[in-house]
Amino acid sequence: MRAIPQRPGAGKHPMKLSTAVTLMVSSVIMIVLAVVYTLYFIQIGNASRDGLEETARAIARTLASTPEVVNGLQLPPREDNRIQPLVSEVTARNNLLFVVVTDMQKQRYSHPNPAMIGKHYIGDDINPALKGKENVAINHGVLGLALRIYTPVYNAQQQQTGVVAVGIPLSIVDQHISQSRWSMFWTLLFSALVAAFGILLLVRALKRILFGLEPYEISSLFEQRQAMLHSLKEGVIAVDASGRITMMNQAARLTLLLPGEVTDQEEDDSTAPHAPLLASLREVLHSGQPIQDREVACNRHLLLCNTLPVHSKGQLIGAICTFRDKTEISLLMQRLDGMVNYVDALRAHSHEFMNKLHVILGLLHMRSYDKLEEYIIQTAHNYQTDIGAIQHKIKSPVIAGFLLGKITRTEEAGHILTLADDCMVPDNPNQQQVTVLITALGNLIENALDAMGQQPGGEISLLLHYQDGWLTGEVSDDGPGIAPEIIQTIFAKGVSTKGENRGVGLFLARQQVEGLGGTLSVESEPGVFTQFFVHIPWDSKRKDR
Repeated sequence: MRAIPQRPGAGKHPMKLSTAVTLMVSSVIMIVLAVVYTLYFIQIGNASRDGLEETARAIARTLASTPEVVNGLQLPPREDNRIQPLVSEVTARNNLLFVVVTDMQKQRYSHPNPAMIGKHYIGDDINPALKGKENVAINHGVLGLALRIYTPVYNAQQQQTGVVAVGIPLSIVDQHISQSRWSMFWTLLFSALVAAFGILLLVRALKRILFGLEPYEISSLFEQRQAMLHSLKEGVIAVDASGRITMMNQAARLTLLLPGEVTDQEEDDSTAPHAPLLASLREVLHSGQPIQDREVACNRHLLLCNTLPVHSKGQLIGAICTFRDKTEISLLMQRLDGMVNYVDALRAHSHEFMNKLHVILGLLHMRSYDKLEEYIIQTAHNYQTDIGAIQHKIKSPVIAGFLLGKITRTEEAGHILTLADDCMVPDNPNQQQVTVLITALGNLIENALDAMGQQPGGEISLLLHYQDGWLTGEVSDDGPGIAPEIIQTIFAKGVSTKGENRGVGLFLARQQVEGLGGTLSVESEPGVFTQFFVHIPWDSKRKDR
């Protein structure tokens, strides 16, 4: 069963996507169909009325020009026996309500009720026709509500002699509309069925695109994703298939972008601070193959990057890069290495101390008190010379342990590592500064040991001096020195005299020292000496005490 993310404090689930889409689309369709239905009936009503009006007008004009009507109006209403039969036949044939012919005094010459012949026409809507103008009106007369068409009648001398009035019942319009009602009903029903089928397909497509998730679930997952991305210490950058950045978390922005800087795709990516990472991402987009543990120098950081292609349904849709500042990783490793050296040094001196205790116990059993006194005095002197001197000069236990380990390492290599008499390093609560110092000294001492090689008898001198918030270190050796042609580039990445895949130590050391605002420099005379100078800020607890 799939777990549904819950919004904090949510009392109940919002409406499902399928329900919301169905209701929304159905409402829109129903409103549209209702409007169409209304407009259709208005149009049908108007069209039916216009059609009947034209029919009635044509009948009225035809009757007004027939000889029976023109000649019949020359006689009195009761004496004429031609108009009424003609009008009755036309009325019955065309399903009219009435056809009334009057003279200019509104006397009727025809009527559905013969008893009304000779009487005056009732209503004022005939008056415009008596003045020679066709007129259309809707009025309620003796025979009911009707649409009336009035057409003047002219004799051979073009003198108006009367009016023909044709009445059509408005119920005929309703009959025309009713005849179209069922066809419209079936049309609307078919449209509703098609719309329902379309809504079903739309809902299924949306659910498939959204992987069956509801909107509130997507919202919760998005918030969790954003929180997760911004909580990562690793930087994350994602690009789409065209190489445009689609996502960059907070760690990536802090590492790659300067304060106030924003990512602008319109700018030239080759000059952007994140250009090397974009190059790796585009390489993966081009090849489709992942890149593991690649070192990239970017915005004054040495980054360790892993870049992977992103596929969806067999198609490459983008790439994602995760990276971490290698300086931080190296700091952690070197800090651990310093602690290991400290523990190794303590372990070695612990074994040595046990050996000394055995010697003292043996001399006690032999009652050689003179020799015992001499041995204890010599042991105490050696302690003060070695460990005691280091602990007196180096107040930081981590750095002291590191130096004890390096002294042992140098002795094992057949060389000597000596501390200057005026060394003084106060303790420091700033672990970053301590780690950077260990990084720099560790690289310089190891380089000195490599330079002096297997021939024993070499000497390495170390001076550490603290003053006014700054710690200065000098590491000197009597090795072969550095050739003049490479001394200017000795701190560049990949520059080394030890072979391929080397030349990272000094580059990393200088990068970390300069990251603290310090300096790392070198002086060398080939065949005579090499001397490195380290100058870093030092947050001493003692300050100037």
